[in-house]
Amino acid sequence: MSEGASYASAGVDIEAGDRAVELMKEWVAKATRPEVVGGLGGFAGLFDATALTSYRRPLLATSTDGIGTKVAIAQKLDRHDTIGFDLVGMVVDDLVVCGAEPLFMTDYICTGKVVPETIAQIVKGIAEACVEAGTALVGGETAEHPGLLKADEYDVAGAATGVVEADEVLGAERVRAGDVVLAMASSGLHSNGYSLVRHVFFERAKWTLDREVPELGATLGEVLLTPTRVYAKHCLELIQELNDADERPLHAMSHITGGGFAANLARVIPDQLSVRIDRSTWTPAPIFGLVGLLGDVALPELEKTLNMGAGMVAVLDPSVADAAIQALAARDIPAWVCGEVTAAPGGTVALEGAYAK
Repeated sequence: MSEGASYASAGVDIEAGDRAVELMKEWVAKATRPEVVGGLGGFAGLFDATALTSYRRPLLATSTDGIGTKVAIAQKLDRHDTIGFDLVGMVVDDLVVCGAEPLFMTDYICTGKVVPETIAQIVKGIAEACVEAGTALVGGETAEHPGLLKADEYDVAGAATGVVEADEVLGAERVRAGDVVLAMASSGLHSNGYSLVRHVFFERAKWTLDREVPELGATLGEVLLTPTRVYAKHCLELIQELNDADERPLHAMSHITGGGFAANLARVIPDQLSVRIDRSTWTPAPIFGLVGLLGDVALPELEKTLNMGAGMVAVLDPSVADAAIQALAARDIPAWVCGEVTAAPGGTVALEGAYAK
């Protein structure tokens, strides 16, 4: 008589999942805030909302995202402790652009086979990035999907909730003609455009991840796995330093992700205004040029796919531009004025000139 079927024989190891939870607890415990109630392991994360009673009119903001195909690089390199920064950056930096403080986050990891040590390394990166962002990691889910994903494959997603005063929301309605556009340097590719990047390097150029690339000063794999810069806490501090109850010279922010610089900045530009961006004000990192060169990728295609060296943008009154640059430099974030808002109608963003060499 044949042995009956079980969850384990179908490919799902509950014990491995429990072991993963035990291994990740150390890291999750570090990504907390005073408002967090309870610990890891409950059906839901709890957050004490009485903290919101100090707000005049609190608006909750929420965002969700994933890492995309950059996870394929982590899997090939068997290094899983950095992509958490990509996840957190993609999520919390979408919140901060409206001025919201990210309060708490949850994650979702789906894999073909739970390897506790791998799951713990992924969560370690997520927790460390949450600490950097000032947000709490209040829970998550690890799912084992044999047959849908290979044993060594996984995908990661997350969601976060933040809060902002209703009368302090940043956005297009605050932008004025004469404002300047302040770009904040990215750490590299961040977590967008990796389907194009992987196609260029692996399918067209036939490069391997361990290839030493003189132009990059490192191996290809090291550069492709560079974590996303997490701007949230630094941007919130910048808003607090520049904006007060009477003067609010920082008007809008834009997170440069999928769609590139122009498309994302246009989301916070009103229809009656437009923006001119001067490419000559910065030099994109070599990785961007290599993607274009090896893939014969036209500049417009590069610019609508990759961040080209600017991962976050602020639109502000020119009177505070120098102060903003200095404040960001103190936080190790290079920033520069790259353009201006004009009175031309259309709500468009035009990139002009050539990038500096």
